[in-house]
Amino acid sequence: MQIHRNLLRAHPWAEAGIALTIGNFDGVHRGHQAMLALLTSEARHRSLPSCVLSFEPHPRDYFAARASAAGAPGGRSAPERVATLRDKLAELQHCGIQHVVVARFDERVASLPAQAFIDQVLVAGLHARYLLVGDDFRFGAQRTGTYAMLDEAGVQQGFDVARMNSYEVHGLRVSSSAVRQALADGEMARASELLGRPYSISGRVTRGRQLGREIGFRTLNLRFGHPRPATSGIFVVRVHGLAPQALPGVASLGVRPTVEDGGRVQLETHCLQWPEGLGPEGGYGRCIRVDLLHKLHDELKYASLQDLREGIARDTEAALRWHAAAL
Repeated sequence: MQIHRNLLRAHPWAEAGIALTIGNFDGVHRGHQAMLALLTSEARHRSLPSCVLSFEPHPRDYFAARASAAGAPGGRSAPERVATLRDKLAELQHCGIQHVVVARFDERVASLPAQAFIDQVLVAGLHARYLLVGDDFRFGAQRTGTYAMLDEAGVQQGFDVARMNSYEVHGLRVSSSAVRQALADGEMARASELLGRPYSISGRVTRGRQLGREIGFRTLNLRFGHPRPATSGIFVVRVHGLAPQALPGVASLGVRPTVEDGGRVQLETHCLQWPEGLGPEGGYGRCIRVDLLHKLHDELKYASLQDLREGIARDTEAALRWHAAAL
């Protein structure tokens, strides 16, 4: 899969035409997966490369930051983030997408009129010949662009437009909002059902302050990369990438209130079984994936490092019991 960054310019790789869909795809849940399956099927039938156009930051992140900078009261807040950009791109690749344009959402993009978006981005820049959108898709400045406008432009400018209805599981609409709510509620099984896989975070293990080893619980640290994750707390986890088989563990996702005040979001994972031969330093620099299987409790701020040590010990015992019961 190839990743491209610049939105408002011509893309030579797309000159022969592409099959395109547009969206933020936060979490790449089962509804997204169904849409991407349809896109890749149409792309194959039309002998076109498949492409996703997505935005970073999320447009609502941008508008919330702009309103805050202007001192505007109220307004719609930015959504919590389900997945990091890294994990989103990995899932898009897993779904068979060949190209992803990660466009920076800024004032230039936000102020682009709907017709200009069609002319400059869809036609001149990306040479879309097939466009698939969701049933609630809007675009352009002030979200004035509609499906009907796209359909009319497609007739006039030579591209097909299709719309996909909402995807449902057990009668409930699957959406990024539904995934965020499940994660916020700590309902990891429900989140997994909506995603079609366990909720996970991946990345390269970095060196932290090494406080964990000082209190007897060595951790693998991953940066989340967004200040507002859709969930936080202490979780029973499964770790991939350290051994041929997944390893049981317990993890903290959040800002570590006991040792930092307003720190950046990290996932700190303690493996309940450490692979022989890996050595005490063998996890650093490795790319791992951590599945968050069950939430134990919210983050806690302990009064001392001794209290923190005892709290981690209790969480470790709870994780051991959970994994034993799940066998």
